[in-house]
Amino acid sequence: MAERLPTQPPHPEVPRSGLEGGLQGSRDPLEPSFEARLRQAPQDEGGGGIAVARLHRHDLVRVDPAAWGPLVAARPDLAGVPPLAGWAAAGWPLILRRRAPGEDRALVPLGLPLPPTLGKRRIGFSLPADVLTACPAPTLAATRAAVPPAWHPTLDALLALGARHGLVPRPFGGLLWQALTGLPYLTDASDLDLLWPLAGSLAKTFLDDLATIAATAPMRLDGEIVLPDGGGVQWREWHEAGTGEVLVKHRDRLEMRAAPALWSAEAPA
Repeated sequence: MAERLPTQPPHPEVPRSGLEGGLQGSRDPLEPSFEARLRQAPQDEGGGGIAVARLHRHDLVRVDPAAWGPLVAARPDLAGVPPLAGWAAAGWPLILRRRAPGEDRALVPLGLPLPPTLGKRRIGFSLPADVLTACPAPTLAATRAAVPPAWHPTLDALLALGARHGLVPRPFGGLLWQALTGLPYLTDASDLDLLWPLAGSLAKTFLDDLATIAATAPMRLDGEIVLPDGGGVQWREWHEAGTGEVLVKHRDRLEMRAAPALWSAEAPA
């Protein structure tokens, strides 16, 4: 799986509760309904910025194209990086990342990855909220045109699994960025990274079924279950935890939680 920005601390340093490619896929356009949503997504209520408090890890935001040029120009380390000049004008987003130590808390920590042909560089930004707007995240089904044909049976099995459990998986990592930009992010070594957002509890058969699909998939199947409070749990770790604890990642903190308690997690009031 592609490296992430920034590096997370190892588990022993985490207190108790208290950026991010199989065969290069088709580069056909996304289904029109998603392209339309990507281009026409409204701003948050009132416009002129984004509701930062509602953002979670892996959420996507777009940058005002008028602000993007000066922001990139102010970064000498970004001079001459091919896709960056037109990134915002194309409607391509940045992704919310964890804040690095010492970063200005008044700014929103964001990142974007470059494709392997450009060195897989992860570029971090810290931007003011008033130049950002929400960007819809594509579902796994909406990114099918960007998926290598060899992945299709696995995709179908994952979508059927989600339908049985009332879950709608979303890609991140290489598939997300290839689907959004058309740039060649997927390689022969790509993982399929998925987020599985929960609205309530999770059936205990889900992780067993997901592991069964992963065992025969042509790619490594990775990703997180996203709890109702926005925290993310690596699905393999949860599956293997039994009665132990798992690491839960939030946008602003890490915590260890008992795995059995997560089965009945509920949305915050």
